[in-house]
Amino acid sequence: MDIPKGTYGFRFAEDQELQLCVLFAAGYDSITTSSYRWDGLERTDGPLLLFQYTLSGEGVYESGNRAYRVTSGQAILAEIPGNHRYYYPAASKEPWEFIFLLFRPNLILPHWRRFLREAGEVPFLPIDSAPVRLSRMIVADAGAGRISDPLIASSCVYQFVTELARVQVATLRDRENWPQNVRRAAEFIELNYSRMISIDQLSEHVSLSKYHLIRRFSASTGMTPVAYLTRVRIEKAMELLRGTELSIEAIAERIGYSSGSYFIKAFRNLTGLTPGEFRSGDDSLSYRKLFFD
Repeated sequence: MDIPKGTYGFRFAEDQELQLCVLFAAGYDSITTSSYRWDGLERTDGPLLLFQYTLSGEGVYESGNRAYRVTSGQAILAEIPGNHRYYYPAASKEPWEFIFLLFRPNLILPHWRRFLREAGEVPFLPIDSAPVRLSRMIVADAGAGRISDPLIASSCVYQFVTELARVQVATLRDRENWPQNVRRAAEFIELNYSRMISIDQLSEHVSLSKYHLIRRFSASTGMTPVAYLTRVRIEKAMELLRGTELSIEAIAERIGYSSGSYFIKAFRNLTGLTPGEFRSGDDSLSYRKLFFD
């Protein structure tokens, strides 16, 4: 698909009767100068959500105290305003080519944050994955003038964010096709979730560097090893909450959390409920595999 270079902004009149997703901008760029730099605390055009997918070359994304090299196949997920920066490194020898989407958080923020929790701020997404294909189509349609009214724009945003959510389900159900070292890492997490598991320990177990472990694991499962560990722990917690009378503190300790408060926060982030709310739910709230929600 030919994608025209450029940035395309959208400013449609608001419809007071309809709640719509809002596409703010879309584009395709090739950066060759270190003057390209965005600071999420200095921007005044928010609130916005940014999806920026690297086609070739690399950039740097800093979030809080963490710094990531963003290379081909990786995306940046950022909330604006926010404590982050992304830029073209001065030492780079090739252009940083990427496509991007900017949209308002209206209606879709829960979907976005769920994917962010599971996949991380700089996830790997195959070039032929549905979210990447759809983002490329949106940019191409924007360049061709085909996103001509707010309903079309809203449909584009909602479909894109839905595909982000769906990619988690699709990759996890495809477990038999994961590389052997990824399966070994997942199995190690599933067997040892009740104790502290460091990335160093996990990478040594599967004979991969930390960088390659995180990249391969994320590409295969749709989430980072840490997010996968959290999912396993919360699924076990759901079974204990419904099947035992153990206290919240006891369950937290049994599944590997250092405190009940940290467990409660992790449980609520993933399920939308506190452990107590889940335990006291009526019969219609049957527990389910978190992997296939």
